[in-house]
Amino acid sequence: MVNAALGATAAQPLPDDAITFEAGDLVVYPAHGVGRVDRVGMEEMAGHKLHLIQISFEENRMTLRVPVAQARATGLRKIGTAEAMNEVLTILSGRSRVSRMIWAKRGQEYLAKINSGDLKQLAEVVRDLRGTGDGSGTSYSQRNLFELGIDRLAGEFAATAGTDKATAMERLTATLQTARTADTSRAEKAAAAVAAAEAAA
Repeated sequence: MVNAALGATAAQPLPDDAITFEAGDLVVYPAHGVGRVDRVGMEEMAGHKLHLIQISFEENRMTLRVPVAQARATGLRKIGTAEAMNEVLTILSGRSRVSRMIWAKRGQEYLAKINSGDLKQLAEVVRDLRGTGDGSGTSYSQRNLFELGIDRLAGEFAATAGTDKATAMERLTATLQTARTADTSRAEKAAAAVAAAEAAA
């Protein structure tokens, strides 16, 4: 069965619009975050020659091999551009959108978005889970998903900006804090308007 799978992978042609990767490229693998391509080439596994991309993840000291023909299906992509990161900051500055679905369902959707490899979806998850800032009013699982999301986002932001992860985290956190303050101000104004309307009635 393993041989059949390897054979099928080895036989797959590359799509015409496949993204090409080269040694030294910084890439994002959805389940592990930012890594660096060590090499791209043919390797023999179980008697089959496969065209593989070898990626190392410095933060968790892991090496991964992805068949070139399967790169798109796994969500492997190059890191976001500076323009994409500006869009991330715009998303983080926006208003949180809270679904009315039960948390178990929402939590699954948030995790799926975090692991999708889609930068925009990742930023939306971080925005929507930003909470109150001090951790109050949020559940343990919500905080865990927020921390996972912002950690992934900071890793890619740092790689794109050519800075360290701590600096990237500070930038993202400051953006979230500004947006959180704006949310609070809007909520207070809305509450004041309701109170004024009730007093006038």
